[in-house]
Amino acid sequence: MWLCALLAALFVCVSGSALPGPRAWLLPRQSPRFDRPGDVTVGGSFSILHFSDGTLSDFSAPPSGLQASSVSNWGYRVAQSFVFAIEEINRSAHLLPNVTLGFSIRNSGDSVHGALHETMSFLTGQEDPIPNYMCQHGSPQAALVGDTRSSLSVSMARLLGLYKFPQVSHGSSLPSLSDKIQFPSFLRTETSDLISSRAVTQLIIHFQWSWVIILANDDEFGQQASSLATEVLIPEGVCIEFHLHIPSDQSLGKIEETVQKMQKCTAKAVLVFLSNSDFQLILYGLLGVNVSGQVWVSKDTLHMALALTVPGISRVLQGTFGLLAHSSKAVGFPEFLAQLRPSQTPEDMFIKNFWEFTFGCSWPQQNSTVTEGVQFCSGNESLQKKQHPFPEVSKTDAAYAAVYSIAHALHDVIACGHQDGKSTDSKDFQPWQLLHALRNVRFKTPDGIEIRFDANGDLVSKFDILQGQKTPEGVFHLVNIGTIDPQASSGNKMVVQLKEDLQVPTSICSESCLPGFSQVVRLGVPHCCFDCSRCPEGHFADQRDMKRCLLCPKEQYSSHTRDRCLPRTEIFLAFEEPLGFILALVSIFLCGMAVLVLGVFLKHRDTPVVKANNRALSYLLLISLSLCALCALLFLGRPTVTTCLLRQTTFAVVFTVAISSVLAKTVTVVLAFRVTRPGGRIRVCLSPGASSSVVLTASLIQVVLCGVWLATSPPFPHRDMVSEPQHIVIQCQEGSGTTFFCVLGYLGFLAGGTFSVAFLARTLPDVFNETKFLTFSMLLFCSVWTAFLPLYHSARGKSTVAVEIFSILASTAGLLGGIFIPKCYIILLRPEKNTPAWQVQGHQAQHDRQREALQRRRLPRSTPQSLII
Repeated sequence: MWLCALLAALFVCVSGSALPGPRAWLLPRQSPRFDRPGDVTVGGSFSILHFSDGTLSDFSAPPSGLQASSVSNWGYRVAQSFVFAIEEINRSAHLLPNVTLGFSIRNSGDSVHGALHETMSFLTGQEDPIPNYMCQHGSPQAALVGDTRSSLSVSMARLLGLYKFPQVSHGSSLPSLSDKIQFPSFLRTETSDLISSRAVTQLIIHFQWSWVIILANDDEFGQQASSLATEVLIPEGVCIEFHLHIPSDQSLGKIEETVQKMQKCTAKAVLVFLSNSDFQLILYGLLGVNVSGQVWVSKDTLHMALALTVPGISRVLQGTFGLLAHSSKAVGFPEFLAQLRPSQTPEDMFIKNFWEFTFGCSWPQQNSTVTEGVQFCSGNESLQKKQHPFPEVSKTDAAYAAVYSIAHALHDVIACGHQDGKSTDSKDFQPWQLLHALRNVRFKTPDGIEIRFDANGDLVSKFDILQGQKTPEGVFHLVNIGTIDPQASSGNKMVVQLKEDLQVPTSICSESCLPGFSQVVRLGVPHCCFDCSRCPEGHFADQRDMKRCLLCPKEQYSSHTRDRCLPRTEIFLAFEEPLGFILALVSIFLCGMAVLVLGVFLKHRDTPVVKANNRALSYLLLISLSLCALCALLFLGRPTVTTCLLRQTTFAVVFTVAISSVLAKTVTVVLAFRVTRPGGRIRVCLSPGASSSVVLTASLIQVVLCGVWLATSPPFPHRDMVSEPQHIVIQCQEGSGTTFFCVLGYLGFLAGGTFSVAFLARTLPDVFNETKFLTFSMLLFCSVWTAFLPLYHSARGKSTVAVEIFSILASTAGLLGGIFIPKCYIILLRPEKNTPAWQVQGHQAQHDRQREALQRRRLPRSTPQSLII
């Protein structure tokens, strides 16, 4: 069995052809190629001649052969960059100085089966290859460069991986090719779509675009790229308005549907993961509708450059951004192409087809008649004026770095052989040895670009950021505006460097919220669409677009603009401020007035006016009123433990003494008119000791209540953080609220009872008695403290203290003025009325009124007259 196979292989090697079989009709007998001998051969697979689709569509019968239907202008130029690199290396005195590189350029025809056929033919050295049989009598094969598209490279990489034969691609970017388990011998000088797609998302994040559209092909590349972009963008707060997938069959219906959706979009940034043809179809569709202002962002720049050649596209493409990987430039390659002539390279089987396609001419054939109007090729035409469009991104020298990486790896293998003392013959190496060196190669090309591969065989490279800009003449061109370095990353973010004066459009759903405002998400829409709400009091937002406002520390308050917190200042009702100073003066003035009235009463203590209604109670009332005026001073100044303990308790006790004194005076008047006989019980109640007992008992109850208050939960100094946002109010906290209101309630009850008794006694006949004045004074007192309650609870901060001081002083002034000013008026200004004669004269009139009053009240006429005065 093995002998038959060996004989078949020998027959193939000798005859140069295989036995007839099904494989024979797949490709023509003699495929076009471009070979040049050398010590070591480097293969190249390029899509130069495209085969006709019609010859591939039906496999029911063997076709006559594949016919070239068109020539790839770009593909042939890339193949020439392959030739240019090898010739440059062969001239180098430092790189492979004793080795001459040869090459074998094959045409894959931009088809998978064409790429596989040429790859197998290169490996086996057979025109019609048989797997695992090699007829190689010439120089060893080092590696294979190619191919252009990922679909071709995948098939080639699976085949070459079986033999551990190195393959360096210059144009395949499919992420799955980084899998070294499936493709162990594959490397590439083109960046992976995974890296470039991640890099373009970093550009979106850097521009702070939060509202984008994603257009992607509905294939492996489009799905992987768009999925990766979504995974990166969403955690960074970017929202996807629409995620549109375009089928690979270029359905016009789907294109029209996509255009209609884009008409409804509000996002300005469009992230593109499309092929050149699909992208141009979308742009043509947008030209016919009212859509403009989008900013197109792509991981590639070639199809952006091609799109800019579409007439009228400037209305749609007002802004374009693309990435271009740092790649080596073949210095002198344009001049090399300009000097290219068919006569110089007769072994090149592609150049005549390329020449016809490029210059629109035909080569004259022998024994053929000249057709009128046909232009013949002379072979002297120059490619200098036939430059490929947008040379800065078209990368016609793409194979240059791939050839140099193979040459450096081969140089390292030979150098290692020298160091180990082994044979230095350039033919003495295995493909797997070169593969190992190729993975670890690191060098700089003649133009200074560093070439190295990562663990996955992908080129480690930076990206240039290109922007489509319009010249004053109205012509679009691509301008380098910055770089992205995937290696210099911070966390999950790549380092993006842009020009400082760059003007970048915006793509947001809602305007940015300024500091001092927070975002309020709209219902039913993505979180990038929001409204801005001003931060409430006590909160701040010191950055743009904060999700929520932050709470200021207790010792600080939010500024007027709500963008920062400011330190609070401590405040209290101080003596130094105008309000405190005025209240202190009024307090001292009222105290002085009470003392002055007391002096007047002491000086005229034997006059009828002073003697009327128990002068001892009058003295006690004046002393208590002076203390009431002075206790207001306890409420001024910075609260301390001592002042907090004395404020409310002193106020409650002295006012209780004052009110109980007024009550004793009023009760004395009322009981005086109730006396029926000497020695009666009511008569006993009119004694001076009884009045003192009323004052003492009422005051003692209040003292007990205050004692319980101080013993259980006394007042204490408190820092109020709530009343005034900008200040810390230092005030006295009442402690037990229940006991405090019991103290105030008792004082109110006493005042209400006094007012009631005085009101009932207001019509009693009098000469010097003060029932009407007592009623008026108590009316003022009750009115002041009734108004005090709502004012006290509505006031904030130190205003509460001011309200309480005002109420104390107002009620003190009411009692002092209402009761004692009329008496002082008689004593000081009308002394003639303050005599016994006036008293007797008025007694008769009073007696008459009293008799009438007693008759109405059915009282006895024996009421002592001395008590009335």
